[in-house]
Amino acid sequence: MPGKPKVAFYWCASCGGCEESVVDLAEGILDLIDTVDIIFWPVAMDFKRSDVEAMPDGSIFVSLINGAIRSSEQDEMVRLLRRKSRFVIAYGACAQLGGIPGLANQFHRDQILQFAYEDCPSVQNPDKTRPQSRLQDAGRIAALPDFHRVVRTLAQVVSVDYFLPGCPPTPALLRHAVTCLLSGELPATGSVLAPDIALCEQCSRKDSKPTDLRLEEFKRPHLIRLDPQKCFLVQGVVCMGPATRGGCEAVCVQGNMPCSGCFGPTSRVKDQGAKMLSSLCSNIAASTEPDVERTLATIPDPLGTFYRYSLAGSLLRARVTRQR
Repeated sequence: MPGKPKVAFYWCASCGGCEESVVDLAEGILDLIDTVDIIFWPVAMDFKRSDVEAMPDGSIFVSLINGAIRSSEQDEMVRLLRRKSRFVIAYGACAQLGGIPGLANQFHRDQILQFAYEDCPSVQNPDKTRPQSRLQDAGRIAALPDFHRVVRTLAQVVSVDYFLPGCPPTPALLRHAVTCLLSGELPATGSVLAPDIALCEQCSRKDSKPTDLRLEEFKRPHLIRLDPQKCFLVQGVVCMGPATRGGCEAVCVQGNMPCSGCFGPTSRVKDQGAKMLSSLCSNIAASTEPDVERTLATIPDPLGTFYRYSLAGSLLRARVTRQR
């Protein structure tokens, strides 16, 4: 309806959970519809790219974009939405940090395609056929988006005004973000719209964590019976709470599972994975290098543990493969 601020939702390389989080507003989504005019939401309504292209530049009040950027189509769409929008919010961990899709930056583009279309045990492809970006057949040209070399965060492609963290963001944070935008009471550009404190400060188990931890080995959560009252680190389980921003309502901890880091770092942390590794290493009981290495070897996937959501946006960004 005319007069209402126009809002757009779009997804890129993501699982769809951020789209579900909008629906998780429950009856609150009716209040949202009363307040704004949703003019682009391909996952839920029949909108076309041409609809956005026809809009005047800056006519969309805010675009909430979730997912990392992996393909040329995603790159083009976020640039289009940036041009058409007054505000752009990186919505969720994948848009903000690269998320789970960003873990693909451990591998060369050709390695990914080879496994997906040739070597995967569930694939039968004796001709080793792979999708092509362009194909001409009977005088017609079919086109697919290009598969980029690396996964990028939204802010590595376009300018982003605000970040809404989480996998996915909570309904409370979404309501707060929309309320802030509509009220005009905006924080500084580039702000993360969540409390700037470590999750440990909000954790109900924090009193059970001693000042001086003495970690001798790390255990995987599914291999032990977790005490629902004790700090996970005291139990030898890696919990990303010390290096992760609060504001998630600690739903994982309340479910007796350690934090995996989806809210990203606080403003005082430059690299979430490095911060967590530093925190753990300073509490390892071993004093010699071989013993420290043996202790760290009990973490089977350090990169996937410490950079589960943040690899693409970290200081590392990707693994460099030397071509021979």
